[in-house]
Amino acid sequence: MEKSKFKIEVSQISEFSALIEFGNEINEDINKIIRTFCAYMDEHPFEGFVEYIPYFTSVSVIYDPLKFNSDSPFEIVKVILEDIVSNLDFSYMDKENIVEIPVCYGGEFGPDLEHVADINNISIEEVIKIHSEGKYLVYMIGFAPGFPYLGGMSKKIVTPRRESPRTAIPAGSVGIAGMQTGVYPIETPGGWQLIGRTPIKLFDLNEEPKSLLKSGDIAKFYPISYDEYLRLKEEK
Repeated sequence: MEKSKFKIEVSQISEFSALIEFGNEINEDINKIIRTFCAYMDEHPFEGFVEYIPYFTSVSVIYDPLKFNSDSPFEIVKVILEDIVSNLDFSYMDKENIVEIPVCYGGEFGPDLEHVADINNISIEEVIKIHSEGKYLVYMIGFAPGFPYLGGMSKKIVTPRRESPRTAIPAGSVGIAGMQTGVYPIETPGGWQLIGRTPIKLFDLNEEPKSLLKSGDIAKFYPISYDEYLRLKEEK
């Protein structure tokens, strides 16, 4: 994407944070721009910079107002951020990092698999085939530690959230909500339709990095049997 084809808006959200909005549409181009900006900030933080938090179409930037000799530190930060963005090379493309995730579909691990099949007028086998053949872009990590919001799911298996969320969903559960699919990295309440479970950990405080997936990664699922699930679970 060329620089001249989009505009950004920088607004103040608190006395120590700014929000850069790169657009209002969730798509791969915006995601690449956000990742490029974040990569730049990792290498070239400005004086007073504290942290950035990426979202679907925007990034919040936390800064220390005491580092600026001004009554309006936001105005200085705004100019800095606009200058950084205007000079970034958005044609830069990261090499795809593909993370393959084994999934045991159905049964006790996927109590909503049949519902997903019924609502889309296809067989359970077709749901598994469609879901496991997709390539899913990790747009962002949020909701719970390590929880990936994945885009790129086929419209053939789109399914609304459950009307009544579950109070506890086991770690590793793979679900569908609307046009998105994702994996619950820890036990948590949730309303996604559960179609399977992975034996691998998506979030581990004892590992570095703690999250298996990061924004910009490509997630691919592949089916495994119950016995394979138990074996991989034991190995972990």
